[in-house]
Amino acid sequence: MRVIVMIKANQDSEAGKLPSEQLLADMMKFNEELVKAGVMQAGEGLMPSKNGKRVRLSRNKQTVIDGPFAEAKELVAGFWIWKVKSLDEAVEWVKRMPTPKDAPADEEGEIEIRQIFEAEDFGENLTPELRAREQALRNQTTKA
Repeated sequence: MRVIVMIKANQDSEAGKLPSEQLLADMMKFNEELVKAGVMQAGEGLMPSKNGKRVRLSRNKQTVIDGPFAEAKELVAGFWIWKVKSLDEAVEWVKRMPTPKDAPADEEGEIEIRQIFEAEDFGENLTPELRAREQALRNQTTKA
């Protein structure tokens, strides 16, 4: 199964505060472990929401909202795509994730893990024609 592991934003990430050299080194070591274990498929950090936009869509209207967005705890600061055997395995990997050494002991962060839909999850609704089109798109994106 594939999962997305979302690192929730906090006041520091939303303020654009960069991780320390030590935390970057610790995260690089953790990412190397994920790659060696065949778990990590992708991962990126995200700029603060002040650099982003939201687009609200309805049937007859699209509204563009400039960042920053309120409620940092509801925002995502980074993500990984992992291939794991179960959600429990993903949780075990998250528990090994490095944390900032200079963070206050009572400061909490939050990681959300969600399973990614695979083609077979859509059953008969994903017809053979739609499956072929979806696979062709995947093939194009891996060439880029």
